[in-house]
Amino acid sequence: MNPLKPALAFLGLMAAAPAAFAAGECGDVSIAEMNWASAGLAAWVDKIILEEGYGCDVALVTGDTVPTFTSMNEKGEPDVAPELWVNTIKVPLDAAVAEGRILVASEILTDGGVEGFWVPTWLAEKEGIRTIEDALARPELFPGAEDDSKGAFFSCPSGWACQILAQNQFRALGGEGKGFELVDPGSAAGLDGAIARAFNREEGWLGYYWAPTAILGKYDMTRLDLGVEHDREHWDSCTSINNCPDPKLNEWPRSAVFTAVTSEFAESNAVTMDYLGKRAWANDTVNELLAWMGDNQATNEDGAWYFLENYPDIWSAWLPGDVAARVKDAL
Repeated sequence: MNPLKPALAFLGLMAAAPAAFAAGECGDVSIAEMNWASAGLAAWVDKIILEEGYGCDVALVTGDTVPTFTSMNEKGEPDVAPELWVNTIKVPLDAAVAEGRILVASEILTDGGVEGFWVPTWLAEKEGIRTIEDALARPELFPGAEDDSKGAFFSCPSGWACQILAQNQFRALGGEGKGFELVDPGSAAGLDGAIARAFNREEGWLGYYWAPTAILGKYDMTRLDLGVEHDREHWDSCTSINNCPDPKLNEWPRSAVFTAVTSEFAESNAVTMDYLGKRAWANDTVNELLAWMGDNQATNEDGAWYFLENYPDIWSAWLPGDVAARVKDAL
């Protein structure tokens, strides 16, 4: 049995009876502002709605997948992680949910997150590249490695949970023996910059990326077929484990992306749980917002206000009428 299901069922009951919590007060809330764009945007949307609509006092704290989950699980803080990509932490998250330390409020991305290895679509069509093996057979098409004699295979940024996944997949593919160097972009900005540079120079690019993102809205990329099925057992026991001794190539699953809260927060700030249980959006919506933010050099806060001003049909459905009215007044 999946321990996440009872948590979702419990919160579903809460969502079905918001009036039961209407008399409560919100109080102080700490929210993880993760260091990638879609999660940072979600954190600011939550901050504005909880402050303006519910009267909460919201503090944003810097976050990332593994350290944020670990802190919530062991210390009970922060209260909320709006966009927690759980593929790498599924086993300990299941345990935390089963043992009552953490609750899953909602699946924030209604169509899930997408991860994998990508190449520019124009290159895929020109060179007939459809699979990862097609790409690995042509290292000369992918410049960017420190060693000019090798192709560049871009990894996930340092410190991100997906870095472990990308490293293990690269080793499973035998990338080094096929003439590739695994390149650490250093940051999300570095990874985006590498893609933009490749398109501006009309050069090939190969590496890890995910959606929703502004980059995949701006640049036409093709996700490569790995030629294998997803093996959940191997994923949990090896693919997601740092320095796993014998990784096997493993297709990415549909990425479950949850809003997680501590059980203490759910009990003490129950008035907000109806909102967090309903708050979800589609990748297309997020891609549009992130593209606008990129084009306008907008901050997470700017993007949140833009969303509230231009997508009222989406967010007003998350809120009781009186709360939605207060948010509209703040605009």
